[in-house]
Amino acid sequence: MPISLIITFMLLLIVPQIAKKLFPLPKNVMVLFVTMPLAMASTPIIFFVGGFISVDIAPSPSLSTLPVTFLIIGLAISSIPTAMILRKMGRKTGTYIGLTFALAGALLAMFSTLHENFWLFVIASFLLGNSMAFIQQLRFAAMESAKDSEDIPNIISFLMVAGIFSAFIGPEVAFSAKDWIPSPHGYAGSFLALSLLIVIAMVIFSLFENPEIASTEKQHIVRPLTRIIKQPEFIIAALSAAIGYGIMSLVMTATPLSMHEMNGMSLEDTKWVIQSHIAAMYIPSFFVGFLITHLGLKKVMVAGTLIYLLMVIIGLSGQQVMHYWWSMVLLGIGWNFLFTSGTVLLPTTYNPDERFKAQAVNDFFVFAAQATASLSAGWIIFKYGWNAILYAGLPALFIMFIAIFWLYKTHPKSIYQKET
Repeated sequence: MPISLIITFMLLLIVPQIAKKLFPLPKNVMVLFVTMPLAMASTPIIFFVGGFISVDIAPSPSLSTLPVTFLIIGLAISSIPTAMILRKMGRKTGTYIGLTFALAGALLAMFSTLHENFWLFVIASFLLGNSMAFIQQLRFAAMESAKDSEDIPNIISFLMVAGIFSAFIGPEVAFSAKDWIPSPHGYAGSFLALSLLIVIAMVIFSLFENPEIASTEKQHIVRPLTRIIKQPEFIIAALSAAIGYGIMSLVMTATPLSMHEMNGMSLEDTKWVIQSHIAAMYIPSFFVGFLITHLGLKKVMVAGTLIYLLMVIIGLSGQQVMHYWWSMVLLGIGWNFLFTSGTVLLPTTYNPDERFKAQAVNDFFVFAAQATASLSAGWIIFKYGWNAILYAGLPALFIMFIAIFWLYKTHPKSIYQKET
């Protein structure tokens, strides 16, 4: 095992202990901080090695992106059923069902790689996508564990820091373990290692306790879903997260194609730009909770939208390496601000007894936007070029500005901002 990976695992265990000394974070949040990067490692593994495997075992090279496609589809279409399962069975039991999907997907991916069965590999990716719908719901479990609603921005901010570990652990494990098991084209060992990570996640998650949420049935009538999702706050929360994810997926998916395939830039430069983007996605998590509580949620949402607009302007100004680098760094920061703001705003729109159906619809919109953007990126970039990718996001940014103005009209006072 590489030293860098050992250090990463050690930091994953140490960071929650340090945070516990600095902030009054609930035990559940600490458990989720360690569990989520291990369980989420399947996504970067499929993104990084799925294409390499598929080129060798797919009936046609044109099908090589199908595993990634089905991973995203599996996530999007599972969002609503996942929330219903969690409502029926509870957060802990329901999440174990999701982790079981992940383990089955990892083992099936290993088997399909050993036996060069492309269609089984696609099914395995779909199962891993199903599992991600359960893992994504854990951010709501973290918010429900908060002792005070004012702690929610800092909890979400802290939990998103875990994404840094996931982004590093997945690819590092994939490449360091690829030859653990001899296979025709390699990488069977990568999925064996992934299955071990998932088992470890299952063990750590046993420390999680279902949040105790007081029932509101006696105090509040449980409203129909249509009434919940028609609230301005719900619409804006879903738009913020969905537009944040949609534009990020569209531009990120197209960037390697534009840099390497269309402009002939080196793999080293392309890798550096993508790695910088991933770092920019999660590093703001160290301070975005502070910004929300001290400046207010609406201002952070405005900042995220303006950063996206600046990303478009820089991207349109040229196609040199540094143009891509600045665009992708700004893309990562803007995504963090918009996704975090939307996630933090969402709990203000529902009562505890309504949370699962509200969260289900929100996640369906968010990950359907991600799926649509990712699947359309290749077609847009090859048919219309890089500038078209950037222009494609402008209508969504215009909608976001209108939504923020609407939020200012409906909520003149600051949301989550502490009194000074």
